[in-house]
Amino acid sequence: MDMQIKKVITPTPGRGVVIAGPCSAETEGQVMQCAKDLAKLNQVDLFRSGIWKPRTRPGSFEGVGKEGLSWLKRVKEETGLRTTTEVAKASHVYDCLKAGIDVLWLGARTTVNPFSVQEVADALSGADVPIMIKNPINPDLGLWIGAVERIYKAGITRIGLIHRGFSYHGETIYRNVPRWQMAIEMKRRFPDLQMVVDNSHICGNRHMLAEVAQEALNLNYDGVMTEVHPRPDEAWSDAAQQITPQVFGELLQNLRLRKPTVDEVEMEPLTELRRQIDEIDADLIGMIGRRMKLSDQIGEFKAERNIAVLQSDRWEEVITEASKKGSAHGLSEDFMNAYLRAIHQESIDHQDAIVNRG
Repeated sequence: MDMQIKKVITPTPGRGVVIAGPCSAETEGQVMQCAKDLAKLNQVDLFRSGIWKPRTRPGSFEGVGKEGLSWLKRVKEETGLRTTTEVAKASHVYDCLKAGIDVLWLGARTTVNPFSVQEVADALSGADVPIMIKNPINPDLGLWIGAVERIYKAGITRIGLIHRGFSYHGETIYRNVPRWQMAIEMKRRFPDLQMVVDNSHICGNRHMLAEVAQEALNLNYDGVMTEVHPRPDEAWSDAAQQITPQVFGELLQNLRLRKPTVDEVEMEPLTELRRQIDEIDADLIGMIGRRMKLSDQIGEFKAERNIAVLQSDRWEEVITEASKKGSAHGLSEDFMNAYLRAIHQESIDHQDAIVNRG
């Protein structure tokens, strides 16, 4: 789909987009104190706060609801900060438009459900309000793309992306693993869409917030969305990942915004390095192609002798030896495992086709 996308936010030159505020609007006093403290930083583009909070299980704090919109309206009137909040259904959209909320966002639990996205899109029809879309909970690029397309078809042209990480079943240092490559692919497909990182939801803790925010800026993200609370330890939701406005100000001071590009003279060394990488990539693709031809010959051999395609002992031997060689060249175990599994699966597919044909 050919899209004509406009910016959600035009950031101040020299810094990225900054979105900050509490995970949840709890009381009017809490919201106003946080907003006033953030306004003093003179760096915040949008004040964020959840009014409706979709929780995994009933009984948890699910937001103050419509009442909180009047608090956000007061934030804008008294501090000058523009406001943003999450919407998950049509009634949320209508209430936010009436309250003059500046930017709306779709949460990960909404993006994962095309029915919910379409309901929101229908409610937005005819409106002129920017929308930011978080990645779905699960690492499904199609759902994220589909959400963008549905919102765009509703007539919304100011659309942005929020990368908040993906659910992962297993041990990990993150609350939601970043899977940077998926977000980068999304940005490649939609280069005109601004993308900010929700470092709070990726980390799930305070001590990694700066590291993840800087990693996103290193990857040419447009900015950050961070949860900030005047008294984080007392927060009614996601306390562990929230920080005070003062700490957030320090985080912003230490972030380095990377240049997306440089002039031709400066680019010459980088251009040469990229040329060498392109040559190596071409060689690698050719070598993998030759490897698959050998795999085809092995498949023919197995088909003629009625031998099983998968040889577990051989596979273990390949993993062990290749991982050692990879380590000697500075390649991580995770990378080697992913690479070998992809190569092995392609070989299996080739040999399956040959055996079945026979």
